[in-house]
Amino acid sequence: MALRKWILSVLAISFAIICIFLGAWQVRRLWARQKSNDFLAARRLAPEVELDSLPSDTAAAHFRRVHVRGIYDHAQEIIYTLRGRNGSPGVNILTPLLRARKDTAVLVNRGWVYSADGTTIDTQPWKEADTLNGHGFVETFPTQGPFPQPNSARLRSFRRLDRSALSKDFPYPIANYYVVLTDSATLPSAPPRVEQTPLDEGPHRNYAIQWFSFAAISIIGLGIFLRRT
Repeated sequence: MALRKWILSVLAISFAIICIFLGAWQVRRLWARQKSNDFLAARRLAPEVELDSLPSDTAAAHFRRVHVRGIYDHAQEIIYTLRGRNGSPGVNILTPLLRARKDTAVLVNRGWVYSADGTTIDTQPWKEADTLNGHGFVETFPTQGPFPQPNSARLRSFRRLDRSALSKDFPYPIANYYVVLTDSATLPSAPPRVEQTPLDEGPHRNYAIQWFSFAAISIIGLGIFLRRT
């Protein structure tokens, strides 16, 4: 009987320790999410600036709201593949924007379009007016790979937006950031705009409570068992 108590005690305490560790991990993730939300909220609430007024440091420009004007070069647009939306597969359309007195184009994420395979669409029905005078926010290109190369059967389609690879596909330089449009898609030919990241805390708080509850149940249950045996 004593051996049985020792075994159950070790198992219950070990389980409680694991649950406490997992609960603390979820708390750390909650703190990180809250910190990220504070950062995003500060950028979203900051005054909108003209695109040319952005700081040169992309980290300082990230998520800033901008007013953007120029002329679309629809002939050079690219497809950002495997972009899900509410459980449906699709792609994003990124079109370079040419600006007056600027030799560097800025890619504009015009929105999401359903695609059964998540990689191919006919972009012609989604062509908007050539001139843009709108609003959006700044996104930065990822700096860490892997960066799969575009499929030769689907030219100008990219799984990851590697700026160095993208630069080879355009006849002009492209900026070291891109803009995600937030204006309402009023024209039938305008794709639905990409939704911004929600500022919620996710499930981490509930998960932490669950893990700490499991730890408490394990210890309390062990105490009751030892007192009754």
